[in-house]
Amino acid sequence: MTQVYLIRHGETEWNVARRIQGQTDSKLTALGELQARQAGKRLKSMGITHIIASDLGRTRQTAQLLAEYCRIEPTFDSRLRELNMGVLEQRRVDSLTPEEEQQRMLILDGTPNGRIPQGESLTELSTRMRAALEDCKKLPEGSRPILVSHGIALGSLLGNVLGHPPYAERRLRLRNCSLSLVESQNSPWLAPGWIVEFAGDTQHLTADALDEIQR
Repeated sequence: MTQVYLIRHGETEWNVARRIQGQTDSKLTALGELQARQAGKRLKSMGITHIIASDLGRTRQTAQLLAEYCRIEPTFDSRLRELNMGVLEQRRVDSLTPEEEQQRMLILDGTPNGRIPQGESLTELSTRMRAALEDCKKLPEGSRPILVSHGIALGSLLGNVLGHPPYAERRLRLRNCSLSLVESQNSPWLAPGWIVEFAGDTQHLTADALDEIQR
């Protein structure tokens, strides 16, 4: 059995401002740093052996804070980046025109091959995230890695594990620094392969966390 933990980065300045980040970056807020430290305290006793993070700044910063508790040097993988949101990156959600809001909804509402103009398709996102997960099986036996990534990216990965198409309607909330766990197993009562043990757990946080656009 292979266990892989998944964590979303801490709260960023653009999360608070409701700006679309995608692969553009924004620093963690003071609360975001606190969230990462609280997650690190929880992970400290869970036997984490590898911290593998998206190479974007907000996930690098989160990974470095986790590393202070797990005493592991992070490595970085560009496959764990957030969805490229094309022409809408850096925009405030409440500033979008009706046409731009329709473009944003293409990645949320189940549109086949949904893609924001000049951005990445949900199928491309799902493919690279699943590849990063599968590579965890190549780690030494007994490894327990954690992947540090982003809200839409991790939602896509969990949906993939559950057998949903890449463009499925988005129905899983993953708040800042929420923790999820997937396992590769062979149970007589579950489908063989990867399964979701839990998703979006925030019990380690002392204050409410944000999702992408909701207060």
